[in-house]
Amino acid sequence: QVQLVESGGGLVQAGGSLRLSCAASTRTFSNSAMAWFRQAPGKEREFVAAITSTGAYAGAADSVKGRFSISRDNAKDTVYLQMNSLKPEDTAVYYCAGSTRFLFTKSEIDYDYWGQGTQVTVSP
Repeated sequence: QVQLVESGGGLVQAGGSLRLSCAASTRTFSNSAMAWFRQAPGKEREFVAAITSTGAYAGAADSVKGRFSISRDNAKDTVYLQMNSLKPEDTAVYYCAGSTRFLFTKSEIDYDYWGQGTQVTVSP
């Protein structure tokens, strides 16, 4: 059974930084596209960033472009989300997800396995 475990969330002031990690317990990690999504209270889950299995290509949502970056270390079966210049509107539960069916996708229905989420709270 595939498991994804996120860590690194917490409380930070606006303008600060956090680095989220997502460790995978699956042999398919190096063959999976990986992504981060987030869900704020009362809102639908939304795409944040994704990366191909080799890390050769990555993309992010317009709302975080230039502030957040996704990366991965296949030797450690881990994907990261570096978040800089955080804003209160970045407050959400952040989820990592993996897809064995797509090289790169921003659609959550294309992801096969999910982590439990980690809370990020940005104070004004």
